[in-house]
Amino acid sequence: MDKYLFSTEPGLLRELAREISARLPPGARRLAGVELGAVPLVAAASLHSGLSYGIVRKSAKEYGTGNRIEGRPLEAGEKVVLIEDVVTTGTQVLRAAATLEEAGAEVLGIVAVLDRRDEDSASLGGYPFGALLRLEDLGITGRD
Repeated sequence: MDKYLFSTEPGLLRELAREISARLPPGARRLAGVELGAVPLVAAASLHSGLSYGIVRKSAKEYGTGNRIEGRPLEAGEKVVLIEDVVTTGTQVLRAAATLEEAGAEVLGIVAVLDRRDEDSASLGGYPFGALLRLEDLGITGRD
């Protein structure tokens, strides 16, 4: 499955932004997305919700800003929701959550477009978790 297809089609991206925004917990003041796959999703959700966003890098670059989190600096205690495209193990999004918390944010939860995990759980690494779709919703029953 090509995960970039659902974030590169304007009409579908608009619908995803609406669905993601509808799942944001009360009190969210900012969005964040993990580079690369979540960037169009978090940008679209930002436009739909009116909340600003940041991009969490997997590692700081040795050029440019050198920041792990791009965008305006986080305020201490700022309530952030992480947006992710696909969660398979959750490793990358949980690393991003740790990066946000190290920067002083309070991560309210994680919203993904597709949950590929074997377990159907409303929690991921201790954070509230929700996904728009699971593989079963797409008619996929195996891990092709």
